[in-house]
Amino acid sequence: MPKRERVMRMSVELPLWRALTAYRVLTMLYAIGLCATAYDQFVRPWVAVAYYAVLVVWTLATLPRVANAASCTRRFLAADLAVALAGILLTPLADSHQRIAGGGPTLPSIWTAGAVLAFAVKGGWRWAAVASTAVAAANLAERGHPARDTVHNVILVWVAAIAIGYVVEVARASERTLARALEIEAATRERERLARDIHDGVLQVLAMVKRRGAALGGEAAELGRLAGDQEVALRTLVSGGLVPVSRVSEDLAEGAVVRAVEEPDETG
Repeated sequence: MPKRERVMRMSVELPLWRALTAYRVLTMLYAIGLCATAYDQFVRPWVAVAYYAVLVVWTLATLPRVANAASCTRRFLAADLAVALAGILLTPLADSHQRIAGGGPTLPSIWTAGAVLAFAVKGGWRWAAVASTAVAAANLAERGHPARDTVHNVILVWVAAIAIGYVVEVARASERTLARALEIEAATRERERLARDIHDGVLQVLAMVKRRGAALGGEAAELGRLAGDQEVALRTLVSGGLVPVSRVSEDLAEGAVVRAVEEPDETG
């Protein structure tokens, strides 16, 4: 992969990874806050406390993993999703049935969406669809039946993750196209620079032949005159103008005379 493309991709994706890092920390604190405000309603609060201890350690320890696409490996994504799914499935053990049936949040709450979004940013909409489907299955299993609020949350996460994954894929395709266009532009400029250098060298040689031919006289003078005509034509071409065809030269034989045939004047 060209260096320019790597730099451009980093510049586009880096804000997404930074936002995901902040989202994970904030949603971890939010989930802990929800548990603290309803602590006395948990039937097994120690299960929730143990899970949140794991969640805090995991979230803080894996912050470098969600810093960029290279660090966010498939193995990490699988483990991160497993932490989210474990929290969802542990909710019936920690919380009361009444709160769950009434639409109470799962242990990880909206932290789960961060795991799904990591799939979306890393692998696009297909990876996001797989992760969000797993979260949907876990939420339905936790609730025990497809309640309206559960289905609503599941669809929201599923659609949002797939949409973000699709946008990431489009952005990456645009980056590759732009990087290719910049490479073509740079190559074109380099060819133009080399062409100018070559033209300058050829013009210098033609000018020298013109001067030497005029000094030597005879057939050399005729050759010098033709070299002067070609110099003028080449300068016109380099400057972007059209070259009028005024003479036709023929090389009769090796070392023979070069004959110039003038075009007839249209006015006469």
